[in-house]
Amino acid sequence: MGEATALAAVLAVYQRRGEVANDCLYAEVKESLGFTDDDYARRETIGRDTRKHCVATRAIRWYQQSLRRMNLVERVPGRRGVWRLRGALEKELTPAAAGMTLVGFSTQLGVALWSSCDVFKGITEPCALILTSPPYALAKPRRYGNPPEREIVEFIVRSLEPIVKNLLPGGSVVVVTGNDVFVSGTPARSLYVERLVLALHEELGLALMDRLVWHQKNKAPGPMAWASGTRQQLNVAYEHCLWFTNDPIRCFADNRRVLMPHSEQHRKLMEAGGERRDLSSADGAYTLRAGRSFAQSTPGRIPRNVLEFTQHGREIAEARRAVRAFGLPLHGAVMPLGLAAFLIRFLTREGDLVVDPFGGFGTTARAAEDAGRRWLMTERIAEYVVGQAIRLRDAAGFRNSIPLDLNHRLSFA
Repeated sequence: MGEATALAAVLAVYQRRGEVANDCLYAEVKESLGFTDDDYARRETIGRDTRKHCVATRAIRWYQQSLRRMNLVERVPGRRGVWRLRGALEKELTPAAAGMTLVGFSTQLGVALWSSCDVFKGITEPCALILTSPPYALAKPRRYGNPPEREIVEFIVRSLEPIVKNLLPGGSVVVVTGNDVFVSGTPARSLYVERLVLALHEELGLALMDRLVWHQKNKAPGPMAWASGTRQQLNVAYEHCLWFTNDPIRCFADNRRVLMPHSEQHRKLMEAGGERRDLSSADGAYTLRAGRSFAQSTPGRIPRNVLEFTQHGREIAEARRAVRAFGLPLHGAVMPLGLAAFLIRFLTREGDLVVDPFGGFGTTARAAEDAGRRWLMTERIAEYVVGQAIRLRDAAGFRNSIPLDLNHRLSFA
């Protein structure tokens, strides 16, 4: 039995029963952990201690103490051997303890870890793409929190550094980050994006390929204080997708993997044999040649670097409904599935590994699954890992370390 499954079984007892004496805990988890009466009766010496102990109950207490270190359970004051859920469990998100890593779930193509992204310091698997949306430097943090603006660049660089070391030659890094960060108390925008671009280049040796624009036609109005309040700003309609590579010459991005349909007008032009006129414009910068320009039929048009994808859609709506049905909190910032899918197809080849150190709602993993790419994802908030599992539970080879039980808000920690 995996460690995460055993922890979930022990935690479930406290969720069902509230305050639990250790003897009761041993009886409750006996079957789910695969112990027998003989296991409970057998005594062995452990380590240098000459006294004999029950190995089974010691294992259960180890899981109990692991939950304590995760701030999930606590002793009941004044009652020896009685434990309970921490009072804040139902109100707060559950971050992974420092240095702790557990498998949340896996599929044939990928693995989701409940852990901080520090775990990548010990991972050496070569990857083709790092696609992630780190916490934005918001003045009013979302539930999961974020570093302040003065620390955000260092935070992102240090988080990506161990993964960049595993990037294949010609691989890519895309950081999706916000635009609505202001110098405190003023309508002047922060220059953190510019500082981030320079830091990723100078400290991690990455070359900037493009500042892709993610245009959100239906984005909520804002910044409210400076656009609707003082009227000194315009409503923002885009976010940054900063695209880097470690080797521009060998970069294996290929726009043929993301060609868009031709317009009806352009399709007819190609079918008619191309342009029928000679034309020069912009002082010779652009020329058309009769019988040559657009005369060759092509499978599609090359996308422009302004990408328009909505955060809404059937898949995300169904995933949100499923997560709500389990009584779990929704992630407050979700990358569009279409955006992740486009970037993964453009920047990777089938079978490549895609990494996301800030897994969020699992959009990178979902898009990688759909595109036939391998993936590895970390997320430090347990509730979001559960939501990811719900979202990807239809994936081939899905194997869950999180019991999806409608009676429990948190069955994994």
